[in-house]
Formats: sequence, structure tokens, C-alpha cells
Amino acid sequence: MTKGILGRKLGMTQVFDDKGRVVPVTVVEAGPCTVVQKKTVDSDGYSAIQVGFGDIQERKVTKPRQGHFARGKVKPARWLRELRLDDVTAYEVGQQLGAGLFAPGERVDVTGISRGKGFAGGIRRHGFKRGPMAHGSKYHRGPGSLQSRDASRVFKGRKLPGHLGAVRRTALNLSVVAVDTDKNLILIRGAVPGVHGGLVTIRDSVKA
Repeated sequence: MTKGILGRKLGMTQVFDDKGRVVPVTVVEAGPCTVVQKKTVDSDGYSAIQVGFGDIQERKVTKPRQGHFARGKVKPARWLRELRLDDVTAYEVGQQLGAGLFAPGERVDVTGISRGKGFAGGIRRHGFKRGPMAHGSKYHRGPGSLQSRDASRVFKGRKLPGHLGAVRRTALNLSVVAVDTDKNLILIRGAVPGVHGGLVTIRDSVKA
């Protein structure tokens, strides 16, 4: 990976391309992000940068994190993430990163936390089929037999009802449709993980 940025998912809309076709896009407020720390192979064993994104009152930041920001002489940020890059020589502590880091036509990978949907049954969570819905049937939407009478336990990894969503997901090889450097907006074709207002990470695609 050669570059990356943090952003906030604003929602979806649609735009028209050069041929008049409707293109669904996700609008991401990408930056401005501040480089808080720079890590190199010599000092840390790997190359990466820590970037901060989002405004926050200083009193809401923990004391250890306040010292971390003060060490880099940068303002505190709501989110702090590390981006592993192949080469960090082009970055310096205190540098501002904006939407201009990417250009229309580039391929990117977008990572976010999927929408949490609470407790869900096997049909919704795993796509199970239901049983007969007639009144005489005693089995409709249940998980059915577990087939573990010899073990007398539930095997690890068994697909059962439980918590659905709120997990880290990455959408691969999406294309950048447009970039607004004045408003720090990036329009990405298709849907990306996360809720409206959620944090997302945009990187250059590993498949490009």
C-alpha cells in the first residue's frame, strides 16, 4: 500500500457519467487528516504513519493520548489510526492529508464497521431455509437438530442464532468517480461498509 486516508461516510447518492448513465456512489468526507506519528523500519521495524481525523474537545481526550498528540505538536483528533505503507519518506509529522490524495479513476479498498443489527435468528443471520408453515408443523424458523448426541455438546463454529453485524468489513477494488478537494469529498462507486457518519479507511486497492 502506498497511500491511505481516514474519512466519514455521509451517505449514498447518484451521479451521471460522461455517457449519461446513472452511477450510484457513496459520498465520503475524506480528511483533513493530520500525520501524528511516523514509523520507519530503522526505529520500529516497519514503515507506517499514524493519522488523526475529526475534531474533539481536548478535555474529552485521555491524558496519555493528550501527551501523544503533544509530542507530535498537533491538535487532538477524535480518531487515531495507523496505516502501514511501503514508503513513508514523503510524509512528515504535522502534514495535512486531504481528498486530493486520490484522483478519479483510481481503484481503492474501503474498510469500515458494518451496521449492527442486534440478535438475529438463523434464517436472517445465515440464510437458513424455514420449515413448513402449516398449523400442524411444530417447526417453522428454529435452528433444528444439532446432530451432536455422541459429543453431547455444541461444536465450535456451529451456525446458530446470535449477534449480527457490527464487524469489520472491507469492500475491495472500488473505483473513485469524483473528488471535491474544496469540500474534501470523495465519491466512490457502489456501497461501502458502515453506517452514516461512521469512520471508514480508504486505501489504494491491493487488486489494482
